[in-house]
Amino acid sequence: MSTLAPPSAPSPIDYPDSDGLPMAENTLQYQWITTIVTDLRHLFADNPAIFVAGDLFWYPVQGNGDLRMAPDAMVAFGRPKGDRGSYRQWEEGGVAPQVVFEVLSPGNRAGGMREKLDFYDQYGAEEYYIYDPDRVVLLGYLRKQGRLAAIEPMNGHVSPRLRIRFEMSEGGLTIFRPDGKPFITPEEHAEREEQQQQRAERAEERAGRAEERAGRAEERAKQAQDLAKEQRDRADRLQQELDRLRRTSSPADPGNL
Repeated sequence: MSTLAPPSAPSPIDYPDSDGLPMAENTLQYQWITTIVTDLRHLFADNPAIFVAGDLFWYPVQGNGDLRMAPDAMVAFGRPKGDRGSYRQWEEGGVAPQVVFEVLSPGNRAGGMREKLDFYDQYGAEEYYIYDPDRVVLLGYLRKQGRLAAIEPMNGHVSPRLRIRFEMSEGGLTIFRPDGKPFITPEEHAEREEQQQQRAERAEERAGRAEERAGRAEERAKQAQDLAKEQRDRADRLQQELDRLRRTSSPADPGNL
């Protein structure tokens, strides 16, 4: 008599955090990716409910570890800051990253870019921006009536979500923050932070010297007050001595004549 073996438990789904490939194929692409990610993080640094990441796997569907995309940069509004191995949408309240960026390299192919557009379109991105720094080409897509539609024109376009502005010139793309300041490289951010730190240290040194001067001035003022009090005390004692001498002197005293 045979017995049926109990069904085995399904194997756990693997959601890899990396595919082993580099973030960028060349230094120009890498510079643009890190600039966009760094500036977006600075832009939303004070908002704890905006998550910014670069080259992070986005898994839109639970149970499918092969369905994924790793945008060069992505922004998820309504999601807390913090470290993640990947962006698993079902663990993020079902919130898809609303804004994604891709920076192209010479190795990018039209078929791969079509696949990315279809993915972002199907799984909920609201804005999708593509920049090719080698060919100096900028493309953008905005969700309208449930689909990502091409933005025309992109030059001067302002992102509805990010409020950043895209400006194209012969020199290439410049991205402007809502306050009108341009995006800068991570190295420029580090240089500015170092300059700010140096200014803060110099200001602290000046404040310390000013406090020392104020302390010395206060000490001199106290010394002057003590000296003035001592002089008044001496004058009072002298006056008291003179008054005593007058009271004790007789009318016949020649000194009174």
